[in-house]
Amino acid sequence: MTRRHLNATERRVQRVRKQLRKVANGKPRLSVFRSSKHIYAQVIDDEKGVTLASASSLEKEGPKKGTDREAAATVGKLVADRAKKAGVEDVIFDRGGYLYHGRVRSLADAAREAGLKF
Repeated sequence: MTRRHLNATERRVQRVRKQLRKVANGKPRLSVFRSSKHIYAQVIDDEKGVTLASASSLEKEGPKKGTDREAAATVGKLVADRAKKAGVEDVIFDRGGYLYHGRVRSLADAAREAGLKF
């Protein structure tokens, strides 16, 4: 039997997600993906395997530049508004192996200010 070797990023992602499963209690997950040029956020119902709401810095109503904290805050506000329209108020925050710092933190703070609870 062969074993797949995970790199450090994949191990961090798996470790964070494993901890989230323990405390999820059926809540949807606010997942963040950060690239060098853009930032993306999704609210995912893991029990059904469905994305309930999403937003990214690529969208027309989003920011002009996707690589700064203001862009992340805009994406956080957008995803929170869309999640509330979908009937979601409580989520768990999946930072995706990234440090809770910079753009990830700005997105989370903006989502909290827009009404999501986590």
